[in-house]
Amino acid sequence: MKKYILLLVCALSLALPSEAVLKEKDITHTLSILRIELTNYHEELQRQNGFMKEQQERIQKQMFSIINRSNQNSLMLYSQRNGYIFDLTYACHEATEQYNEFKTNVMPFTAFISRTQVEIARYDSLVNVLNSMPTQPLSARSKIDRNVCLTLAVNILRNLRENSQQFSDYMRYYKLTENQLRNLNDYANKRYGDIQASIFRNGADSYFTILRNLKYNIREATLTAAEKYKPIHKVSSQWDSRLIVGLLGLILFWGFVSMLVNLLVFRLLLPHLVGRERLHLFYTRYLQRDNSLTLEESFAGKKVYIIMAATVITFAIILAAIRAAWQQNFIIMASELLVEYAWLLGVILISLLIRLDASQIKSGFRIYFPLVVIDFIVITFRIILIPNDLVNLIFPPVLLICGLWQWSVIRRYNDNIPRTDVLYTYISLLVFVASVICSWIGYTLLSVEVLIWWIMQLTCILTITCIHDLLRNYAERLDYASKPVTEVWFYNLIYQVVLPSLAVLSIVLSIYWAADVFNLSDTTWKIFTQYIINSANFKLSIFGVCQVIILYILFSYINQTLKALLKIHFEKTDRATAASKNVMTKNVLQVIVWGIWFIVSLAIFHINNTWLGYISVGLSTGIGFAMKDILENIYYGISLMMGRIKVGDWIEVDDKRGKVSSISYTSTQIDTIDGSIMAFQNSQLFTKNYRNLTKNHGYELAILTVGVAYGSDAAQVRQIISDAVNRLGCRDRNKEVKVVLSEFGADSINFKVIVWVPVLTQFYAKGEILESIYNALNENHIEIPFPQRDLHIIADGKPSPVAPELATPAAAEKPEQAESEQKQDKE
Repeated sequence: MKKYILLLVCALSLALPSEAVLKEKDITHTLSILRIELTNYHEELQRQNGFMKEQQERIQKQMFSIINRSNQNSLMLYSQRNGYIFDLTYACHEATEQYNEFKTNVMPFTAFISRTQVEIARYDSLVNVLNSMPTQPLSARSKIDRNVCLTLAVNILRNLRENSQQFSDYMRYYKLTENQLRNLNDYANKRYGDIQASIFRNGADSYFTILRNLKYNIREATLTAAEKYKPIHKVSSQWDSRLIVGLLGLILFWGFVSMLVNLLVFRLLLPHLVGRERLHLFYTRYLQRDNSLTLEESFAGKKVYIIMAATVITFAIILAAIRAAWQQNFIIMASELLVEYAWLLGVILISLLIRLDASQIKSGFRIYFPLVVIDFIVITFRIILIPNDLVNLIFPPVLLICGLWQWSVIRRYNDNIPRTDVLYTYISLLVFVASVICSWIGYTLLSVEVLIWWIMQLTCILTITCIHDLLRNYAERLDYASKPVTEVWFYNLIYQVVLPSLAVLSIVLSIYWAADVFNLSDTTWKIFTQYIINSANFKLSIFGVCQVIILYILFSYINQTLKALLKIHFEKTDRATAASKNVMTKNVLQVIVWGIWFIVSLAIFHINNTWLGYISVGLSTGIGFAMKDILENIYYGISLMMGRIKVGDWIEVDDKRGKVSSISYTSTQIDTIDGSIMAFQNSQLFTKNYRNLTKNHGYELAILTVGVAYGSDAAQVRQIISDAVNRLGCRDRNKEVKVVLSEFGADSINFKVIVWVPVLTQFYAKGEILESIYNALNENHIEIPFPQRDLHIIADGKPSPVAPELATPAAAEKPEQAESEQKQDKE
């Protein structure tokens, strides 16, 4: 139906006039151009008439089909009795689905008619202008053009009115049908409310009450089943019990065929292909987890479950083919439900094959088997549309047995499975306990909802886990951890964004699918999208929270990817300044990315800007005072990062020397040479008298003092020291070594050695230089004196004579003090 409507609307849109005449040189040119435009459109309209009539006939047939389907759904829904909840939910779903489809299909008609009315008014005005236009001022050519334009405009106007009238008649029928469908939809929603009340609020009798009146309840359930599944003899029905049994038998037959085909293939053909290179490579990459086993041993341990997984996939494909080829209502419903069940079973099997080795897979399958069985029972209930009396009588004890079964397999097999599966089994046990309690106190339908929710949630979890493990194995095989982001960005997008987003959405989807057991998916979607908090300044919904979380995951990936790309760019352009630029851009990038995320989140929650403004005004004063120092540090931090210092520079501040390890917008961290870590606020560091040692091309000036004995040849000493230092590699060879006589000391002649040494190894370089000078002076027999003092003892006020060879220069300069016996004191 929608296809024909879209085709017709497209054709009519093309046929609608789109010509326009702009201001020309004069009225003669204007009329000539208008005549051409109207002629072209009139011809196009004539060509479209045949196609439009054909499409109108098809739409008319489809309209009658919609009316008949609406009447059919009305009869089905209004005839449903209480106690048949699966029948009732199926009827309600059909009614609401048809109404939603109808609203979607009728929208193009409404838009087209509105547009047509505008065009009719436009052409009506055009006809009036042409009709009232005085002809005396016009030339002969202009009069002809005016008459032709008037004739064409009148014909076009008549055609537009006829088409509009035709579609107005259609719309009148559609309005009648819409009213009927709306009433049907309202009644279906009302019955949905009754179903919700029976599930969540108004439970049935507890199972203990049923057991006290067991005979009566069995008799009532027997009568209900007999009435429900009694064959219909006089008329043919797609829901006749005999037809249902036959179709179920057909489905089971194809399931048996799928199993037989895969059994033959894997037992007879596949063992001969195990040794093939491609099959061997596929198995070892994705299915073999225990490398201590040979390929044949591993395959033998997993062969049964490989056959089961292949059978499930084959069966699902066959069901899809039957669904597409056979338009029978029961087949449509049953095949859709069985495909969902095949998905659950297939995901469990494939996930176990990928994650577990041959010694674990048997235990892994057994811990999930109680869930597989209970899900099959619920699917069967839905397929045969079992009455409530039978559900209340059968399901609680079945659920109790499956719960005890789950507890038993946990005790027996949990030691032989991964910890994640252990967690899933304990959650499954808790779900079984909750479902058993609900069913035994009278809320059997609620127990079905809880159980199906966890089954769907577990299916989603195992699907995501399976994909996660495949991607991780793929990344490990290609060594993605060591590759740049330019090569692995798409993998990271899937691994870091898509999978976590699917995990978030799986919570909503599992609840949505669980509600679909009773065809309450539309109602559940309304609950997800409606606002839990709905005020003028703030609106909160479950779906909105999921959107914000997913956007957080996405923006986190964008932030990390952009930082990695910028780091690569900086290292390619200038490796020396890459670290400091990377720190600066990383901080700026974080502010931009997370600022955008914050603004988008505010828009999702519909937070009022005025409300935010009031809050901001109230907090601005306090925040201003509180952030004074922070803003000052940010300003100085930007100034430092713009070139004064960068990460990796060696600086000296407060007599502490160290390497800059990080620069943020508020502080700078230095790793000192003594192993400690110092942090300065940027404002403090900026005002301190620090020295950037790395700015000197990696070298700093060292001034070393060397003393030699009096009487040494100063020129010889300078040459010896200069030659010794020049031979060393621990200095800047681009700068000259200088040796100058600096002073006459008390004990020696002192020389200053001026040399540039590396910043990073300045202590070792100084030691090496001094050691080289010491060895050179010793080799040339030049004495390096040590401090000495001459003591003169004065007796009876007369100085004792001093031998000239023992007199020191100081004693010679001050003979009045040489009045005692000389004594040398070596220090």
